[in-house]
Amino acid sequence: MIVEKRLAHIAAFAIEKEEENVYFRSHIKSMDATTIDEMAYELNKVVSAVIDCTTCGNCCNKLVINVEPEDAISCANGLGLPKNKFIEQYIEVSEGGKYFINTIPCHFLSDKKCTIYPHRFTDCREFPHLHKPGFKERLLGTLLHYGNCPIIYNVIEEMKLKTGFVVYD
Repeated sequence: MIVEKRLAHIAAFAIEKEEENVYFRSHIKSMDATTIDEMAYELNKVVSAVIDCTTCGNCCNKLVINVEPEDAISCANGLGLPKNKFIEQYIEVSEGGKYFINTIPCHFLSDKKCTIYPHRFTDCREFPHLHKPGFKERLLGTLLHYGNCPIIYNVIEEMKLKTGFVVYD
């Protein structure tokens, strides 16, 4: 498998393949969920082994990051801040009580690197979520990051090949 790592190329390919990806979603819907989850998991392991997320930081530049309350405590402790000060400075709290990082790009991104990496949020640690079950149900959301994340881009492109997906003109 050839893995595309060049972010500018991935972004350009994503624009070219928007319509193709709509058809791919339809193609995947007809397939067995367990088989698709296993394929996503295995491809994620292969692709993640050759892409170093710590040298990219593209997700940190573009995503709204969910923050679990325990993540806020851990990060506040790691930064030596009281929890309330950390939340006041870095977190937006929704009307429903959900926590989100309050800026895009993330406060903690510097030179494409996470400055709180050992204390990073669960959502960051688990992105791009390809190791989780329910890939088919999350495919639309995953495709939203197709042009930004080299792991997602390469996993999706390899899935197209492995599932026999064909685009007809």
